[in-house]
Parts: sequence; C-alpha cells; structure tokens
Amino acid sequence: MLADQGPMLLNAHFGTSSPYWHLAFDSNALELTAVKGKTHIAVALSDMQAAKIRRLSGITASLDITIHLSGQPIHLHLVGRRINKHEWAGTASAYTDTQAVARDLVHGLSFAEQVVSEANSVIVIVDQHGRIQRFNRLSEEYTGLQEQDVIGKNVFQMFMSPEEASASRRNIAGFFRNGSSYEVERWIKTVKGERLFLFRNKFVHSGSGKKEVFLICSGTDITEERRAQERLRVLANTDTITGLPNRNAIQDYVSQAINERGDNSVGLVYLDLDNFKKVNDAYGHMFGDRLLVEVSRAILGCLKQEEILARLGGDEFLVLVRKANSTSLQELSQRIIDRLKIPFRIGLIEVYTGCSIGIALCPEHGADLDSLIRSADTAMYVAKENGKRTFTVFSPEMNRRVAEYMWLDTNLRKGLEQNQLVVYYQPKVATGTGEVRSVESLVRWDSPERGLIPPMQFISYAEESGLIAPLGRWVLQTAARQAAKWQQQGLNLRVAVNLSPRQLVDDSVVDDLAQVLKENQLSPCTLDFELTESSLIEDENRAHEVIGRLRSLGAQVHLDDFGTGYSSLAQLARIPLDAIKLDKSFVRGVNLAPVSQSLIRAIVATAEALQFRVIAEGVETESENQFLDCVGVDEKQGFLFAQPMLPEELEQWLKAYSPHPQQKDAG
Repeated sequence: MLADQGPMLLNAHFGTSSPYWHLAFDSNALELTAVKGKTHIAVALSDMQAAKIRRLSGITASLDITIHLSGQPIHLHLVGRRINKHEWAGTASAYTDTQAVARDLVHGLSFAEQVVSEANSVIVIVDQHGRIQRFNRLSEEYTGLQEQDVIGKNVFQMFMSPEEASASRRNIAGFFRNGSSYEVERWIKTVKGERLFLFRNKFVHSGSGKKEVFLICSGTDITEERRAQERLRVLANTDTITGLPNRNAIQDYVSQAINERGDNSVGLVYLDLDNFKKVNDAYGHMFGDRLLVEVSRAILGCLKQEEILARLGGDEFLVLVRKANSTSLQELSQRIIDRLKIPFRIGLIEVYTGCSIGIALCPEHGADLDSLIRSADTAMYVAKENGKRTFTVFSPEMNRRVAEYMWLDTNLRKGLEQNQLVVYYQPKVATGTGEVRSVESLVRWDSPERGLIPPMQFISYAEESGLIAPLGRWVLQTAARQAAKWQQQGLNLRVAVNLSPRQLVDDSVVDDLAQVLKENQLSPCTLDFELTESSLIEDENRAHEVIGRLRSLGAQVHLDDFGTGYSSLAQLARIPLDAIKLDKSFVRGVNLAPVSQSLIRAIVATAEALQFRVIAEGVETESENQFLDCVGVDEKQGFLFAQPMLPEELEQWLKAYSPHPQQKDAG
C-alpha cells in the first residue's frame, strides 16, 4: 500500500513528487511545501525522528522516516543538511519513487562534491593501498597536477621520499586497522616551494556496494603560522638591544646544561657594569643602548665558541660555561675585566665602564637553576662591595651577607617609618681657644631586635637600596629642629650633616635645606654639610653646582675623610669648599708616623693656600692632639674630647666643659 500511494499522496498534496522540507531547532513539526520558504503542511514528528534529522551535518546527507499525511502513512526519503545554526532543510521523495530519490541524491551529492572541490583545504582521499581517489582543486593549485592525472596513483610514491613513505605506510596500516583519526604535520614540495601542512586524517566507510574504508586527508597550509610562531619564539628569547639571548633563554640553557652535565661542573659568570646608570643619566638612554651593544661585543671577544653570553636586563650579563672549573672561570673573569678597562668610543664621546663579577659552579654552589644563579648574583654583589672592577667566587658564608641584606631590607624601612632612628652629636673643639662652635650629627639606629646599630652597618645598604634619600632628609630635618632649639637656648652651635654622593646628584637636597630653614626659622643658617671625595669624582660638575646652591643658602660645605679618595689639588681649587676634614687614618698614631706627619703638614699648607679650614677627626690621644696643635689645624674632634651624645647629654657636657686654650708651637 505504501509503495503505491506514496508518490500519489505527495502529488495530491503538493503538486510535485519532491516537495521541500524544513525543520526548526525549537519545534518537532516537519514543514512540507511545494514552494521553498512557505509552509504548506506541518507534520508532527516523534522526538526520535526530529533528533535524527537534527544530526544531519552541513554536508548533504539522507535519511528515511515514516510520517502520516491526511491520516495515511507514507515512507519518505529525506535528502538535506543543516543550513544554519537553527534550521535543517532539503527535499523529500517517496521511498519507492526511485527516480525522484535518485534525482534528489544527485542534487545533494553535487553540493557535497562542490564542497569537497572548492574547500579551502587540500583534500586528498586515498584507499587502503594508498591509491588516490580524490584530489581537489586546492591540491591541484599547490602541486600543479590535475586530478585526472593522479587518480589511481600511489600517494607515497608521488609525494614522499622512500624513508617518509616507509614510515607513513606503517602508520597508516595501523590506523586503518583500528580506524582512529589522527593529525600529522608534513613538509610538501609545491609550486610555491616547500610548505608545511597540518593534515587532519579521518577514516570513512563507503555507503554502498563493496564495503571499503577510505582515508580522507584534509590539509591546511600552516607554513606562515609556524614561521610567525618561530619569530615570536625568537623574540621571546632574544634581547632586543644586543641581540643576545635574554633572561628567559639563558635560564633554559642553564637548566639544560645542569641536566646534561654528567661528571662536569657547570659555571656561571655574573657581570654587572659599574657605572652604567651614570652614563645613561649623562648621555641618555639611546647612548646607553649603544654602549650595551659595544660592551656585549667586547665580552663576546673574551669568550670561547661554546660559551654563551646573555643579557639579563639593565646592565647585567651572564656567561654560561658548560664544562668549567674555578680556575678557568677566574681567568675568563679577569679577561673580561681587563677588556672593559679600555674605554669605548661612541661617536665623539669616550666613556669608561668597568664591571663587577660573581662566579658560581654547579654542583658546588647550587644544584639547580635558581640556587646557582642566586649564588653567582650574591658573589657579584660581594665583588661590588669589595671595591668594584674585580671578581669574587661564591662561598657559603656569603649567604649570611644575603640574609643580613634581607634583614636590613625589611627592618630599616620599618625603622624609618616607626621613628627608631636617633641622632647623636659629637663636638668639634677649636684649636687655640678650645671652644666648641660646631658639632657633627651622626645617625644611629635603635633597633628593637639588635639595640643601637652604628651607621657603618646600614648606611651602605641605604645607599644601595635607595633609602638614603628619605633617611638623609629625616636626619636633616632632625638636625635642623635641634639647631633651632639650641639657637633659642643661646647655644650658637653649627650642626654638620653628612651628605651621601647619591644625595648630591639629587636637586631635592637643596630644596630640603630651604624648607627646613624656613620651617625652623633658622636665620642665619647654622647647618653645614659633610661630603666625601667620591662625590667629587663621580660627577664634579654636578657637585660644583649643588655645593654652590647649598652655600648660597648659608650652609658651609666640608670635604670629609680627605686623603682616602682620589681628588686632585686642581679639583680642590675648583670646588667651592669651606673646610677639609683629615681622615682618622692620618691622625691615628701620627706622633709615631713620620710619613703621616709630612702628609698632614702638606695638607694643612695646601688648605691655607686655598683658604680652607682644616678639621682633624679621630683624635684619641694627647700626643695626637699636641701634634695637630703644632701643625695648625683649625678644629679637632674625637674620643679624646667627647664621644657622640644625645642632645640632652651634649647640653650637660657643654655646661661642665671647660675650654683649655692651647699655645700654638712652631712645630
């Protein structure tokens, strides 16, 4: 009955034996119509029937279902596909209408064929023997071959080397047996040159006739994508300024070297340029970048071929030596230090830069990446503390210095915030009259954990960490308030404050002085500044400018620790100073040291010629005091007279102090 009535029922309702069908995602009503887009009859489907239709993909497929029209059953053959996200559509024919079914399948297959032919992927279909069954348009474009010329030919022989073909045959045979899909990347020779393709391979069974399995190879050209990925990989591992491996890359190299070292030691040489920041500040970052390039070339010239140089960032470099020992690393470090003593000429400018180097070995100083680099870094900082332009091999006791650094990093900041710092004052005694006209302010740290800590234990850290600016500002403010208080009490004491070289390069110290003078109504100014010779050496022009501005506000400027640095007499003549302070190393035991005596006499004579006062520090014995009186220094300070004291203690000391005028001798 169904065989006879199917075509007649369709013709009776729609006037055609192949009406259009449509199903929406939110309804189980199958719409049938003679005109596409218009609903003529809606037939209710079961949930299972609707689900089967919704499983049709975007490629034309077919499905058999039974529906009822006007109460009569009809067996339909649906040919169609998913046309968008929410709809499925196609043509319907009575199952027994062979001619209509064939026609619909031809139309559907024609669409599927067009999809395969025009797909934006290389599509090659091969049988179990590797014979080509389909070769779409894009395959023709890439290879320059026509489909009719390759059908039936062996894909292994045409597109693979014998080695590749042998491996591919084995792989595909296994995949054919278990029918699993797989992906593979393969370089293919094309008319555009050798290109890399990603093939997504899937097995399908023939739908009719002899049951056969075919492999559909769908390939996408990923050559440019892989090249872009490689460029990104190179960029991610290359320093953009020097072209050297960067921190990320060298960490991989070091990890690999550690893993593969066997019985060998892996060595690291950690370099930090000593005055790069000053070059950047003086000439700008573009000049600094050019200097980094020249430095990297100079270091490379000291290395062997298998040694790797990387830039970690800033002015830090790292050398990896895969087969190393302490002696060879020290020799390498010395070669680099000697090379960097030679000035670099960039354009018309000639600059000097040295470096400090830390050396570490695996496994002696660290068995993994982090510990080895940390050890080399620690050794480098110790080299800097030892005077720069030198190298240091890591030793376990250096870890104690790191622990001390970390303790300072945490607690000194806290101490500054919680007012744990205190200022002591040490008097200066005038030669001849014995009067006390000035004092030096000396900061101490009253730590809840360690008690009173002298400045030598934390000032260098403060300079390195950047805390010296707020610390120096606090000392200046404290000294200014104390000077104002003494002024109100009738004590005419000048108060000297120590100035770090790092503070001297900052304009803010002048602004800070102007502000504290105003806030404390210190008029005239009774504040002085003591700076070291290194302040002049690092940037004389800058020092000259700042010193001049400080003196214009009424402050005196003293050159502290004179004789321990490298300032020249010509430099002293150019700098507007008020006094120089003899370092205690000259004063100690001077009565028994003829060379020191001669040096002090020469310094005093020079100071008189330049109209500077001379202040001697570290006076501890009466013999030292008598000699200094004889040669004519202007002021003295030291434990012979008084130790540094808190303000209240100094006031009591001054009340009890009785000056003892000294008669000057010809000496």
